[in-house]
Amino acid sequence: MDGRQRRVASRRCGAVAAIAAVALALTAGCSRADGADVLAVVTDLYARPGRLVMLPDGRRLNLRCSGKGSPTVVLESGFGAGASAWGKVQPQLSRTTRVCAYDRAGYGFSDPGPLPRDAAAIARDLDQALAKAGIKGPFIVVGHSAGGMYARVFAARRPRQVVGLVLLDPTVEHRAPRPVGDGLDGIRNRVRRCLAASAATPRPPLDSPAWSGCQPARPSSRDVEVTLRSDTWLGQLSELDELFRRASEQVMRARGQLRSVPTYVITASATSANAFSYGLDGKTLLEIEHLQIAHAAQNGSQRTVESSHLVMIDRPDVVIAAVSEMIDAARVQRQPAPLPPSEGPILPETDILQELFANQRALLAPPDQMPGLPSPESN
Repeated sequence: MDGRQRRVASRRCGAVAAIAAVALALTAGCSRADGADVLAVVTDLYARPGRLVMLPDGRRLNLRCSGKGSPTVVLESGFGAGASAWGKVQPQLSRTTRVCAYDRAGYGFSDPGPLPRDAAAIARDLDQALAKAGIKGPFIVVGHSAGGMYARVFAARRPRQVVGLVLLDPTVEHRAPRPVGDGLDGIRNRVRRCLAASAATPRPPLDSPAWSGCQPARPSSRDVEVTLRSDTWLGQLSELDELFRRASEQVMRARGQLRSVPTYVITASATSANAFSYGLDGKTLLEIEHLQIAHAAQNGSQRTVESSHLVMIDRPDVVIAAVSEMIDAARVQRQPAPLPPSEGPILPETDILQELFANQRALLAPPDQMPGLPSPESN
């Protein structure tokens, strides 16, 4: 390797390593917003269970579907949030097609699930619930934050039925460095404190500081029930522990099966602003990582919009427009149009970016070198 090749390789590896570090910091900084605060967005629509679907192991998963038509839009929430996070999006989209939000195991009206709560377990639950409810594809899957990882693993289980992915400020998969850790200890400590309060005898009163951050500002009776349940916090701890371990590995295995699935990636400006700048017209490493996710698909695009991490709450118009374009394209069997330009400078696709995209594709292991995800029929 000559001097120029070494410099390029060093620059590329440094960029990839920095992107991983940014993903750790951003997930640690934003996941709390994914959690209890999002549950405050509760409307009458979500104050009662929708359809409690019985899974093969006897657990019930709360599935809330509205509207009619095809394709079916499936909404996957971020860490700590349930179906109610989509209160500004689902009613609008359900005017034109069927839309299904749901509570993951241990959230909202759904029963807790067995550990570990990794991406494969979460995607399998959703797969089985849709099958039991008789809801067939095609599907457009929308995933927010950590839900973007779960959405991609679900799509890999049904690559022929998923005709579009819309990822909202998605968490980026990677393996957490050791002994540095995964950067999630701040969130993990809060969840552990909630777990300790739920397991204490006697339990502290709900207005005690011990429950700080454990429930929404205006909890319903069901929110209180879920807060007091130790299984709630054990499940959330498992999600955190697996995010950059098994869940990331499962997403990495899934990537090769998603090349033909049109993919939109929407980056939140407030989240991106907390990342290191890569120096290309002020764009950040998070935007580049989101570009990589989009470019891994044969038809994918990325857009940065003015928003907090909670894009579906701050900018429901952006989400509705993106999903609507996916719906329209699927109905006439055409490829969806690229996303509109970012709300800010547009990143030029320079040589180093093309190298990063090529590097990501090269990392996709051939099927015979990495075990694939279990099919719905085998679970």
